Amino acid sequence: MDELPFGALAALVGLTGGVVLGLAARLGDFCTLGALEAAIYGKDQRRLRLWGVVLGVAVLATQGLALAGLVDLSGSFYHNIEWNPVASIVGGLIFGYGMAMAGNCGFGALVRFGGGDLRSLVVVVVMGITGFIALSGPLAPLRVALFPQPEAAGPQGIVHQLGLFGLPAAATVALIGFGALAWGLSHEPLRRRPRMVLWGAAAGLAVAWCFLGTSWLYDQSLGGVPVEGPSFTAPVGRTLIFLMTSTAGGITFSVGSVVGVMAGALIGSTLRGLFRWEACEDPRELGRQVGGAALMGMGGVIAMGCSVGQGVTAFAALAWSGPVTLAAIAVGAVFGLHHLISGFQPE
Repeated sequence: MDELPFGALAALVGLTGGVVLGLAARLGDFCTLGALEAAIYGKDQRRLRLWGVVLGVAVLATQGLALAGLVDLSGSFYHNIEWNPVASIVGGLIFGYGMAMAGNCGFGALVRFGGGDLRSLVVVVVMGITGFIALSGPLAPLRVALFPQPEAAGPQGIVHQLGLFGLPAAATVALIGFGALAWGLSHEPLRRRPRMVLWGAAAGLAVAWCFLGTSWLYDQSLGGVPVEGPSFTAPVGRTLIFLMTSTAGGITFSVGSVVGVMAGALIGSTLRGLFRWEACEDPRELGRQVGGAALMGMGGVIAMGCSVGQGVTAFAALAWSGPVTLAAIAVGAVFGLHHLISGFQPE
């Protein structure tokens, strides 16, 4: 243990989970914006219902490990920072709209870059930089003033709140987890795609794995390594800092998860024969994507997570911010898609 720093171990945990998520995106078609587009405009709900599988497995696995004492969700910022509903809604709406303009969320941009799309590299870099402008740069004081993030005075989350009404924790977990699974698997066209279902389950397990690994490291490092799961807004910026400064940024779970997603996407793209270099030929399209990436960076920091960080990871932790932010992201994305389909183009 002494030979390998805790930061490097956390990065390995993130790398493993990230590779699985990248593979799930390429081999199982797990994508937030793609699911909404297919359901609304293609009348195909398979990718949207896949979210039920991802969330159901993530909730059951993560909460099962927590009930067994193997995952310490109280050590994650989803539960030790007081939930701000306004930040979740406003940040989610901004992120969702930016996601539509950029053509992908942060996770999706990493996946597409892993498949050779150089346009997505621009999205990733811009999102990472603008995210840190809002997180700890010039806009940080304004963000803190508008959307404060004080430490929580007590336990946060759905399990605790419903427990106040006498509903046991295990019953709450089962109700939400199996309910999400039932919603996803009740769609017969999805059941006809077993590989898709299996990769959705793998994505959910990857989130639980990340919580398990970082919980163990949190304990071993006496709190030096935070308990966290996959998220791709601020972690993208942290990865850029690490690549530029190394010693100043330090290797962390964030770096491992970001690199892992790109590696998994590269492997998945190669296996499916989808890897090819692509670049932007339309300056207006690039401008729209850059603007969308900037909105995602700021919105993701305000909401304390992206479509994966809040939509899956916080949902798996059964934090109230998870479902609320995911819903806001979906609304913002649908609004953005409507503008694009209707011919709206920002000048």
